[in-house]
Amino acid sequence: MSSGDRSQAVDVQESKTYEVRTYGCQMNVHDSERLSGLLEDAGYVRAPEGADGDADVVVFNTCAVRENADNKLYGNLGRLAPMKTKRPGMQIAVGGCLAQKDRDTIVKRAPWVDVVFGTHNIGKLPVLLERARVQEEAQIEIAESLEAFPSTLPTRRESAYAAWVSISVGCNNTCTFCIVPALRGKEKDRRTGDILAEIEALVGEGVSEITLLGQNVNAYGSDIGDREAFSKLLRACGKIEGLERVRFTSPHPRDFTDDVIAAMAETPNVMPQLHMPMQSGSDTVLKAMRRSYRQERFLGIIEKVRDAIPHAAITTDIIVGFPGETEEDFEQTLHAVREARFSAAFTFQYSKRPGTPAATMEGQIPKEVVQARYERLVALQEEISWNENKKQVGRVLELMVAEGEGRKDGATHRLSGRAPDSRLVHFTKPDAQVRPGDVVTVEITYAAPHHLLAEGAVLDVRRTRAGDAWEKRNAAEAAKPAGVMLGLPRIGAPEPLPVAAGSGCGCD
Repeated sequence: MSSGDRSQAVDVQESKTYEVRTYGCQMNVHDSERLSGLLEDAGYVRAPEGADGDADVVVFNTCAVRENADNKLYGNLGRLAPMKTKRPGMQIAVGGCLAQKDRDTIVKRAPWVDVVFGTHNIGKLPVLLERARVQEEAQIEIAESLEAFPSTLPTRRESAYAAWVSISVGCNNTCTFCIVPALRGKEKDRRTGDILAEIEALVGEGVSEITLLGQNVNAYGSDIGDREAFSKLLRACGKIEGLERVRFTSPHPRDFTDDVIAAMAETPNVMPQLHMPMQSGSDTVLKAMRRSYRQERFLGIIEKVRDAIPHAAITTDIIVGFPGETEEDFEQTLHAVREARFSAAFTFQYSKRPGTPAATMEGQIPKEVVQARYERLVALQEEISWNENKKQVGRVLELMVAEGEGRKDGATHRLSGRAPDSRLVHFTKPDAQVRPGDVVTVEITYAAPHHLLAEGAVLDVRRTRAGDAWEKRNAAEAAKPAGVMLGLPRIGAPEPLPVAAGSGCGCD
């Protein structure tokens, strides 16, 4: 951004408010934190909780991978149209994958939109808003290549103790169900020194957990010509003092090499957790998906990880009802699930993604068949998840206390936290003060399919710099107008087995 543009962008009344609505994958979550940071850097303040569009600027950070993503966007835009008429000066911006894909269509269908920007130029949002205000006409600016890594932009993180760190953008794969490479572009790696410098700065602010983020995170290094760059990055993270937990998402089986497994096993702050998208257990379907591995290769990786990290929790993504999937193909998926014994699976019914090769393939599966298979898969995985969680009973675990993850904590007088393998644990509230980011030691007493309980007394409480950072931030926020949450996923594994009609984000 030029100095002239920046002076334009900051010329905003401090009383102006903003709201960001986020859809889609972790990359969009990360981008939305940056969009919030950009707007606050330009002088805007977050709208009060429950504003529901009653803000001076409303930003939609969109996803294009759902079949009905555009209908959802235009429905939400339509609800804001009368609000904008009644509120002089209100502006609406649309960014993200759908904006990159549809461009001029958005303003044609919703002429009250002020700004349309793409996945590659989120840093231009404040300037485009100001330009739209001055020129009194919509501004559409879609960059065809990345202008700046999201992590180089200002941020307003949703957590004081955990943070995303982008290590690459784009994807070089050509999965037939995924439109993301066409919208995010070819993979581009960030310099290792810049990544480590950002992590060290975050740790200096009190962050104790980071998640390395990329569309195909373990392919890191292909752009810079080093096939072992990702394992080296994990080991380098292990040398950063004060960094307690390192996670990454999402890897691809094709690039999951032995050196990565060794780095995970040998680096103490790399957590025993792996999210490895399988998508299907059928070799025939995997070939149609253009996935570059087969069932034997996938299960071989799982076996190697478990040999090296016995307590690792492994999760996956699975698409049910891909075009041409036969009953035999589906049985192969069930077989792979039984063999892999995932702690959780994010299961999706295939839905057409406009612009992808799979959308026009022959052999589209009837909805009722897909639904029946989906229910069988969910039932199987539910049983496995419960059995895998039961193995945790009696274990003594260190939990990082989480914020807002236990919906019933108030009623049950419990708190919630994440185990090293990212399992969600609800525990008895101790007498000592415990803050999000602090660490408690508990013994697991009960297992449910999607969470664990520690019903006894907390064995130990360790106050941390991350807890100090949360407390300091909370005190600062209390002096400001109440904020509105972006509705973003928390760091760590979300609730397993969501009821979904679409097929995953396609980012992995």
